[in-house]
Amino acid sequence: MTKQKPIYLDYNATTPLTPTVIEAMEPFLNTHFGNPSSTHFYGQIPQDAVENARSLVAQLINASPGEIVFTSGGTESNNMAIRGVAKALSVKGKHIITSAVEHPAVTEVCRYLEQQGVEVTVLPVDQYGAVSPSDLQKTLRPDTILVSMMHANNEVGTIQPIKSLSEITHQAGALFHTDAAQSTGKIPVDVEDLGVDLLSLAGHKLYAPKGVGALYIRSGVKIDRIMFGAGQEMNRRPGTENVLEIVGLGAAAESASATLQKNKAHFKAMRDRLHAGLQAALPSDQLRLNGHPEKRLPNTLNISFKDIEANVLLNKIQDVVAASAGAACHADQVRVSDVIAAMRVPIEWAKGTVRFSVGRMTTAQEIDEAVRVVVNAVTALHETL
Repeated sequence: MTKQKPIYLDYNATTPLTPTVIEAMEPFLNTHFGNPSSTHFYGQIPQDAVENARSLVAQLINASPGEIVFTSGGTESNNMAIRGVAKALSVKGKHIITSAVEHPAVTEVCRYLEQQGVEVTVLPVDQYGAVSPSDLQKTLRPDTILVSMMHANNEVGTIQPIKSLSEITHQAGALFHTDAAQSTGKIPVDVEDLGVDLLSLAGHKLYAPKGVGALYIRSGVKIDRIMFGAGQEMNRRPGTENVLEIVGLGAAAESASATLQKNKAHFKAMRDRLHAGLQAALPSDQLRLNGHPEKRLPNTLNISFKDIEANVLLNKIQDVVAASAGAACHADQVRVSDVIAAMRVPIEWAKGTVRFSVGRMTTAQEIDEAVRVVVNAVTALHETL
């Protein structure tokens, strides 16, 4: 008898490929193997496919195709944006501003640049994980060259006021980059409305394959290359294009554009059903919502269970529910995520932080079963305290 798979509630970690994405990729796995840089017959279809995908990604974020550069994922896009600006504008200044809740694909880049003589200011966040525009205003300097703030947080889902932050940044004469890996495909992402100069996205958060992403570079913005080779991707990112996965990203972008409002409503319904179920079954003094109650991703529910260790809870439910911990407890030490720590969540709550993230395939039946399993596990663990 085949064991039933656990209910997947970790869509912020990665997403499965949708049938339309697989269908779009299949010919480039079996038939169209040519190099898109080749000028002969075998290169034409792959080249056309790459350019079509570029247009589809551009449409998703309201950009022009020429402003889209394909990369290996969100991490490379963030590196290209931040390091590229740091190199290109080093004569103007060496000051970069970021936030305390960024993904390591941003924080580690900034840490590296600090070793190269760049000064990095890390802005604090409020109890919801949001940056204050006034804090940014006070921190900007004549030698500030870049501000990098994520659009929506991967752990708690809080959406940053990017439009206000980018306006303030531009008034000071600096560029603005946003990591939109978690927001793209879940909420509207419009580079013109947001006013950003650079935007990173990752395919595997968007029902496309792992190993492909894109960087939006606003027309006129100059960044230095961080890789060297031939002249692919408009001479911005060398290396033979990953045609198979670029086609998959294009198909995922097309699907996200067509179904955004439908998916957004479904995400919110499933997320709220999960939250309501937990609230109805557990005492209010045992449950805490992390992140902004309204200004957050529609699919993300970050919950702390008081006096419970997150990894113990997840181990107890892992055969039925797959989710992510926001803290790890080892012996007498508790390692709380940087995001939860930056939000100053008290330790009795922080150690029991769990992120549930729903997706397109999540069903109401799965949510109800997850509620039952989580409630039973939490109740059992409290009885052992």
